[in-house]
Amino acid sequence: MFWLLEAVTFLLITHLFRKFIINWGWLAFNMAKLIPRVLLAVFCLGLTVYFVRVLISFPLGMFNPQVWKINNVVGLTMVYALIFFLWSVLYFIYHYFERYNLSLQHEAAINEIELNNLKSQLNPHFIFNALNSIRALVDENPVKSKNAITQLSNILRNSLVSDKKRLTNFEDELKTVKDYLGLESIRFEERLSTRFEIHRESYKFLVPPLMLQTLVENGIKHGISKLKEGGIIDLRTFVTDSQLKIEIRNSGHFKSVNGAKAESKVGLGLRNTRQRLKLLYGEEAQLTVKNESKNIVLTELVIPKRN
Repeated sequence: MFWLLEAVTFLLITHLFRKFIINWGWLAFNMAKLIPRVLLAVFCLGLTVYFVRVLISFPLGMFNPQVWKINNVVGLTMVYALIFFLWSVLYFIYHYFERYNLSLQHEAAINEIELNNLKSQLNPHFIFNALNSIRALVDENPVKSKNAITQLSNILRNSLVSDKKRLTNFEDELKTVKDYLGLESIRFEERLSTRFEIHRESYKFLVPPLMLQTLVENGIKHGISKLKEGGIIDLRTFVTDSQLKIEIRNSGHFKSVNGAKAESKVGLGLRNTRQRLKLLYGEEAQLTVKNESKNIVLTELVIPKRN
């Protein structure tokens, strides 16, 4: 009975201590503020248990006057304080990991929402440009416009499927790029030429949906479309150290304005691409845009392998 009552005492006191910790906001304290408070609290709790233990001993006929000796008081109080201290350590560790897991879940949810927002911004942007390409063909060449509509339907079908994914197969993304370039080739005719050099290991990688298409579109919109003679889109891939490196070369010039890169003028495409890469890969992915020569812009994208 004595040991049972002592166990119930510990249970009640730890329950009250837990409520005290929550109500006084100790879970938000840093170590410098928390440790002295916990040490003082567990000593007081140990002393409380000691006196409750003495009170319990009276009705059970187990009282011993030796309990009032200072050595006994300090000794058992320290033992009880150590028990409460161990309980406190476990309690704070549990809540630390619980809050850490919740913060990760919260961050993941926010990242998912932001990724969906970015993709939802890209789709109307892409559709608008594609429809403009088709509109230019309707009166001039109905046959070519029908082919363009077929290509656009293929792109939109892939886009709708990709919207449900954070990553897609490189092969599917490459097909979308080729359909897009096929559509643009109808509009630009001989002013646009394309070239592909794909490493065979590239097809084992996953890439963000519509990302390559966005980069190729930027090359056409801000490079080739501004040149009377048109230009070339050259897409090459390399695989090294479990990384996929994609190089996109386009005719044009990447200008600097007032010391700031013209990337700020390119707008939605590159900004969204950088944000998506950061959300998906952190610092593991890289995107750079630079002038490789006087008339060629090089866009380099490095993506780590994901299973």
